[in-house]
Formats: sequence, C-alpha cells, structure tokens
Amino acid sequence: MQNRLRDLPQVQRLLETPPALLLIHEFGRETVVGAIQGRLQEIREDLLGGQADTEPSGFGPAFFTEIGSRLSRTRQPSLRRVINATGILIHTNLGRARLAPEALAAMHDVAAHASTLELDLETGHRGSRQDHVSRLICELTGAEAALVVNNGAAAIFACLAALAAGRPVVVSRGELVEIGGSFRMPDIVRQSGALLKEIGTTNKTHLRDYEAAIEPDTALLLKSHTSNYKIVGFTAAPDRRDLSDLARRHHRPLVEDLGSGVLIDLAPFGLPDEPVVRDVLASGVDLVTFSGDKLLGGPQAGIIAGQRVLIDQIKTHPIARAVRVDKLSLAALGATLELYRAPNRPMEHIPVLKMLAEPLAATQKRASALQRQIGSADGLDVRIVETIARAGAGSLPQQDLPSRAVAVTSRTHTANELAQALRRGAVPVIGRLSQDRLLLDVRTLMDDEVTEVAAALKAALNG
Repeated sequence: MQNRLRDLPQVQRLLETPPALLLIHEFGRETVVGAIQGRLQEIREDLLGGQADTEPSGFGPAFFTEIGSRLSRTRQPSLRRVINATGILIHTNLGRARLAPEALAAMHDVAAHASTLELDLETGHRGSRQDHVSRLICELTGAEAALVVNNGAAAIFACLAALAAGRPVVVSRGELVEIGGSFRMPDIVRQSGALLKEIGTTNKTHLRDYEAAIEPDTALLLKSHTSNYKIVGFTAAPDRRDLSDLARRHHRPLVEDLGSGVLIDLAPFGLPDEPVVRDVLASGVDLVTFSGDKLLGGPQAGIIAGQRVLIDQIKTHPIARAVRVDKLSLAALGATLELYRAPNRPMEHIPVLKMLAEPLAATQKRASALQRQIGSADGLDVRIVETIARAGAGSLPQQDLPSRAVAVTSRTHTANELAQALRRGAVPVIGRLSQDRLLLDVRTLMDDEVTEVAAALKAALNG
C-alpha cells in the first residue's frame, strides 16, 4: 500500500504533460492545479480504504478527460434553460410562466441600455418607477391606483404592514391558506406586525361572524381566494358585495389576496370561473393583491390595486422600499400588460394562456410529431397516451386539462434512469414518471422544442 501511495505522481509532473497544458489554457493554471490535487486526494483515500487498484499508468488521457469533464461542469451555470415536458404549465420549480416575446424584447432593451427607470422625460426630474406600469394596471382593472412589488407574498405583507401593524386583522379560518415554499397566511399576518383574529370554522363562515369580530381597533377585513384548493360540501361564505357593504358601514378596508390574478374572463375558453380582478374591485373590495407570474403570464411580481388613499399609505411605508420591483421585471410586466389591451388577443400571445386554451387536437398533433421523431430505437417502446395536464402554481386546482404525452419505456433502462439521463443532457428535459414509464407531456412543449426533446432522448440512450 505504501508503495502504491509513493507511486502517485507529483502534481507538477502532471501539469507538464500536453493534456494538462490544454486544460490550463482553457481553465487557468490555478483551477487545474486544484482539480488535480482534489482527484489525487480521492485516489489516496480509495487506496487507503482498499477500494481502488490505481497504478501510475492510470494517469494518462483518461485521467485528464475526467478532470476536464469536472471542470466543465463547474463552469456550467446552475440556473439555465430546461425543457418542460411535465404537463404542469406554471411549474414553480421550472420558473413559472413563460414570457411572451414582447416581454423578452422589453427586458433586453432596458438591460442593454440606460433607461427611464426613475426619470420623467417631460420635466427632466426624478420620476417614479411605478409610473411605467401603474397606469396600465388601473386601465385593465378599474383600480384608482396600483403598486408593484417583487412578489405576491410581498404584496400582502406590504398591505398589512402599512395598514394594520399592531391592530387586529379579521380572517376566516377557511381562508388561512398555505402555498408552496412555506408561505402561510397566518405567518404573513403575524410577521407584518398585525394581529390575527380568526373567525368562523374551516367550512363555514357567515357575515355575522365578520360583524361580531369588528372592534374599535380592528384594522381591516382580509379575504383570501383559495386558488390552490376547494372546500366543497357543507360550506358557506359571505358574498363579496355583502362583505364589502359590511366593511364600508364600519369604515374598515376590505383587502383580498387573489393569488393568481386573472385579468380576463376565462369561461369562454372552457376554463373555470376564476375571479377577474376588475370584477372583484367592482364588487366593492378596496384592495386586491395578485401575482404577475401565474395566470397573468408575466414576470415574478406582486401587484396591489385599488383605492388611491390606501395605495398611497403603502407607498410611503418603509417596507415599500424593501420589496420594490426591479427594472427588468417592470419592463416585462409592462410589455405583458400591453398584450391585454385591445386590439391584442392575450389568449393568442401570452404563452400561459395559449397553453391553457390550446385545443386537444393540437396536442395530439404535437405528440405524433414527437413520437415520429423519436422513432423505434432498439429496445424502446414509444406510445401516445391520454394525460391530464394542470395549470400549476396553485392556480385552477380543480381544472383538468386534457392532454397527450409520449410514453417511453426501454428494455435496457428503467424509467427513472431515462429521466435522470434526460436531466443531465446539454439542454435538460424534465418529464414525469407514471407506472414505470417516462411521460413527455406535450401541452407544455412548444412546437420548436419537439425536435430537441427527440434528440435529447436519443443522446440519453446512446450515453
């Protein structure tokens, strides 16, 4: 054992070989030295543990190929493009909403150049970054004023911190929602400095429960749209208009967190009756909060819309600075909102909405194209199967989206091995596993991604 350890080459000798010099040219001397030292240490540990049979002759081209592969992996960004073949349209783990080309162009324009982020061109003086989107939000929702922050949780947090710190907030127990990432409404209320006052029961809360809970120091009534679950059966909840009338009689604001935030009626497209922001505000709700990167189809953002006097209070609170939105998100959001204005047709131009409303026949056609391009490789079974896609990100929880997937099984690889190999590809492909099959759901694929998926699968099998 000692002889074998002594026979391990010195780092300097390895660095003088032609393969090492090529690596130094590509990655730099210091980086290559560190990689070689790390690999030699692994070999020493293997030898001492009796787990390897390494000889000096083993430090040829294969050794440096492995070093090069390791270094290449370290240079690859961890945040990068993947292909979503999961059937989950707004997949939180995969970046939520795809952006429209117009949004991408707007982001590029303000990222590559100086911009009017906080400059008023008319006066030449400092302006507000909110002006770039607030007018559009008001136009599309009927709100008096609007404020954009960096995400949906920040939107409700800012409302509560500015309007209810140290005072009770009345919330129905049936609306104390929890969403992904450990966002829980009770925690948000408490962390904002407000005092949570729960009313009603899990399945039933009446208008009289709200009225009985209002006290002289009550700050506001808070309503949450249960966008990621439904309570059905023996249930009751007051109508928004009745709740709004109650809040107005007691001179208290009614705030509602809508979660996804829909700007147009989705019912004509065969989708459920999700509350439209304009309709919610028209019913008397004083403030609404909703996300920009869910059903709205834009970038990560939290939008607060409603009464100007309340928006102004939130704008001047210190928390508004802490959760303010950046220029790239503002550019993308503004461009996305423009697509909702006439004569544009958002269902045709905003990727999330387009995928939601796509006819089943179109998914069948795409699945056939993928099946054809994958072909019939030896040991591979490729079939088109019926699937159910989902909106995802806590949106439209009960809405089934009929779809088609290409189901792949192999005699030489398990479904899990295929999925793992696809994740390790040059452009990772993310599918889902079902009944020992790899499913590649095409509702979340763009037409131009079909060829990439087929090529990635073939590369995974060859690898």
